[in-house]
Amino acid sequence: MISHSTSSALLVLAATLAPRTGYNATLVPGIRILRSETILENVPVLYRPGAVFVLQGAKQGFLNSEVHRYDADHYLAVSVPVPFRMASQASSEQPLLAIYFDFDLHLAAEIVTALEGQVAHDEKVRAKSLVSSRMTSSIVDVLQRLLHALHHPQELAILGPGLLREVHYRILIGPQGEALMAALRGNDTTDRIVHSLTLIRERYNARLAVPKLAAEAGMSVPSYHADFKSLTGTTPIQYIKALRLHEARLMVARRKGSMAMIAAAVGYASPAQFSRDFKRHFHRTPGEEAKWMQEHLGEPTQD
Repeated sequence: MISHSTSSALLVLAATLAPRTGYNATLVPGIRILRSETILENVPVLYRPGAVFVLQGAKQGFLNSEVHRYDADHYLAVSVPVPFRMASQASSEQPLLAIYFDFDLHLAAEIVTALEGQVAHDEKVRAKSLVSSRMTSSIVDVLQRLLHALHHPQELAILGPGLLREVHYRILIGPQGEALMAALRGNDTTDRIVHSLTLIRERYNARLAVPKLAAEAGMSVPSYHADFKSLTGTTPIQYIKALRLHEARLMVARRKGSMAMIAAAVGYASPAQFSRDFKRHFHRTPGEEAKWMQEHLGEPTQD
């Protein structure tokens, strides 16, 4: 449990860095601070690998039958990008304030490798894409120092690399870091699925056949399906569709062309099918979703 004085200090630092509703960029490209004043239900999200620290308000992530809490007492860590559903609690009197911290995957892998010879790990621990863990005093401490540095460019330039490294380290040795490290460390099967996710990300707008993806991973189709769903909580086809729709969502918000152009750009042969899938996934038409994003998330970033 975070002490009241520490919580207040974190909130003041974060609130100053997040003056407007939506995502607020910081001096570090991989760190954003979200301010939200609205209760949200059943919102489709696709987070990048990293962690979300909610300093005020609360969020829940829903992946299959699992509920992942991230609030003032819990943080969410993401080892691989997975589509899931999110709900959040906030108000104008007590806006939700959350730090979104992107992993430097090379740095994370370096730390995992260094820990191999220092910390015993259980080979039976199953790799997980989403992990909700209790906040620890060490994580609260480094977040406070990081937020302070984000207010002072000189301090950030000198201390920033060490602070970012420490955040990675604290997450990886955290209460449920084993499941996260298992995904980042990978055994043979996990490595194959993670590599396949990378290929899907690179080719999401091309024609992707599951048998070919399985063959490229050196796996049978049934094994590929089972291990893919075990890590991501969804089937390969569902994952590809969600990735295409989330990419389209950003293109719509950035006004990258007509609906037909955007549909084709993300791999849809039929604009009509694209529109149906988009509304089924987001519960809004592309135009309605663009307005919703502007209102709740602010201007979309270019990354």
